[in-house]
Amino acid sequence: MSFRYQQLAAELQQQIEQGQYGCGDRLPGVRELAKRRAVSVSTVVASYRRLEADGYLQASSRSGYFVKPRYQPPALSSKLQQPAGPVTVCSQQIALSLSKAAADPAYMRLGAAVPAAVYLPQHALQKALQQVIKTEPARLMRYEASRGAAELRREIARRMALQGAVVSQDDVIITNGCQEALMLSLKAVTQPGDVVVIESPAFYGLLQALEAAGLKALALPTDVQTGMAPDVLEHALEQWPVKACVLIANYSNPLGSLIPDDNKKRIVQLLAKRGIALIEDDTYGDLGFSEPRPGSCLALAPKQDIFYCSTFSKTLSPDLRLGWVIAPKHTAKLEYLKFISNISTAALPQLAVAKLLQSGQYERHLRQVRPQYETAVQRISSSIGRLFPSGTRVSQPQGGFVLWVELPQGTDAYLLAQQALAEKISIAPGTIFSPTAPAGKARYGNFIRLNCAVVQDARLERALQTLGQLCQQQLAEKNA
Repeated sequence: MSFRYQQLAAELQQQIEQGQYGCGDRLPGVRELAKRRAVSVSTVVASYRRLEADGYLQASSRSGYFVKPRYQPPALSSKLQQPAGPVTVCSQQIALSLSKAAADPAYMRLGAAVPAAVYLPQHALQKALQQVIKTEPARLMRYEASRGAAELRREIARRMALQGAVVSQDDVIITNGCQEALMLSLKAVTQPGDVVVIESPAFYGLLQALEAAGLKALALPTDVQTGMAPDVLEHALEQWPVKACVLIANYSNPLGSLIPDDNKKRIVQLLAKRGIALIEDDTYGDLGFSEPRPGSCLALAPKQDIFYCSTFSKTLSPDLRLGWVIAPKHTAKLEYLKFISNISTAALPQLAVAKLLQSGQYERHLRQVRPQYETAVQRISSSIGRLFPSGTRVSQPQGGFVLWVELPQGTDAYLLAQQALAEKISIAPGTIFSPTAPAGKARYGNFIRLNCAVVQDARLERALQTLGQLCQQQLAEKNA
């Protein structure tokens, strides 16, 4: 004969296993559930503790009980390989199809790293835009200054100071997203044919920028948890004539790795010793799963030759097209490059974001959305462990909202991406995160990147189930 708390625990366990409560979901409060089920508070507490002991729940101080991930696939290996030599970047056209699918609501958009609207401060942003239209109509009828709106540059400089990087607002150059910030930085310190050190795997947007600039990429293997290794970089710098290094030190894309501060300092020192500029992409720095926010390379070494690039695309809205670059030693050149590229960035989004920063709404939004991204990553990781073939491995990002997934050997990620598109599902095949990416032949041929910042609903579950089935079919056909 079982006790009442055991019966309640069994019922809740069944609901969890049937998906009524998903990974990261909060169960009803103790008093609320006791009232619903007409049992004592002690009975509910006992049932929750039983489920916690069995690995179904995890308690959070003052927040309640949450469903714990139960189907976590194995983590990726951190084994580093010797880097190959510099190569010309090519075959990045497939990224365009990802962009098209990301803009089509008919697709389950797991390919491009674009957050769904539910993760963005829609109401606050709409209100700020309306205020600017109402109060600054004349300002919107002319070109903004090439450096950007003074109001936004001032707010960015203030936020940078809070992160430990004291910069002048005069050194802040507003760009059309981080992609333009990277392009301007590369143009400032390189010429076509120059060698640029990058991480491997590398964000495909960076590879597109290198391809457009005619630069050679020296891709260095990256640790899945701690990012670029200083020893690997030092060895590469001794062998090849490197002109610049591009690095995502905080929560890299696609791995989600975080370079420790000591390694950041050593990387900067190695580059400075040889007069090589560091281009730091801090797109995901505000989206860590734990506090405090990690420091940037610029904050740790403010006197070195560093181009700091970032954006509001992942935190406020992709369509704002607002980014910025800070490089005190190159401000005049960056301003000129910005001017001859497209004169300036639109004033309306700049002034609206300046209002959000000044009011404190941006920081409030970050506090709210960080745990949401962490939960989304955990849920999709758990679903992969449940729905994908045995042998699948996933990254364990410390921030951001993407997962890097290693499929079993014999799986063709490029083919999988084509099959998925036919099912109205977009994914990013691993080949486009490699400098040379002919279909099915490049590195990471059995890897995919998944965007986790999507609506967590039955449609997502069906999409992940479909992807798992397509992988199983590939393996079965290969072994037939």
